[in-house]
Amino acid sequence: MDDLFSNADGQKLHLPDAELVLWHNVLSGKETSVLQRLIAEIPWRQEHVTLWGRTYPQPRLVAWYADAGQSYSYSGVRLEATPFTSPLLEIKARVQELCRENFNSVLLNYYRDHRDSMGFHADDEPELGARPSIASLSLGEERTFVMKHRSREDISDLRLGLASGSLLLMRGETQSNWKHGIPKTAKLSGPRINLTFRQIISPVKRGKKHDAN
Repeated sequence: MDDLFSNADGQKLHLPDAELVLWHNVLSGKETSVLQRLIAEIPWRQEHVTLWGRTYPQPRLVAWYADAGQSYSYSGVRLEATPFTSPLLEIKARVQELCRENFNSVLLNYYRDHRDSMGFHADDEPELGARPSIASLSLGEERTFVMKHRSREDISDLRLGLASGSLLLMRGETQSNWKHGIPKTAKLSGPRINLTFRQIISPVKRGKKHDAN
């Protein structure tokens, strides 16, 4: 996967109480081949999350890769590190280069069709730190990424169509002030994978509940 990413400059998105940078077309025409390889090679699984005392299957498949010794918990789900594969390490290196950030883990979400989704949540688990940087690379079908402010009703929701090959970096106070999600859609759609790179800075002692169902 040599020369996988372009050197396009990121576009800063103006959103109150947040820091967002978006890159378009960061893959070099290899979106489909990378998507198909990840679908075929990743050991996908469907986790169950616990919310308000009830357990539900997540409406998508997931996988988590990280440096040795790392773990990550949310909504009653505890993920133990699977070592990075060579393709994932190469993608991570390129993402780090573009974002000028260091990441030691990646959570992959596989949306099989329009019926798969992600509930509104913030990536604010303690092990991510107070001002985490989250870099999300999208492959496959375009889906609408929605952001809702956590406390200000005077600010409209942000809706972004994340096309294949787009990279969105959320950093600074974004997770403290905003929730984000991928809603279901009535429009038929094919598979989509997003790779969300993050830096785990402390061990997990307990899971933290949120509504990423």
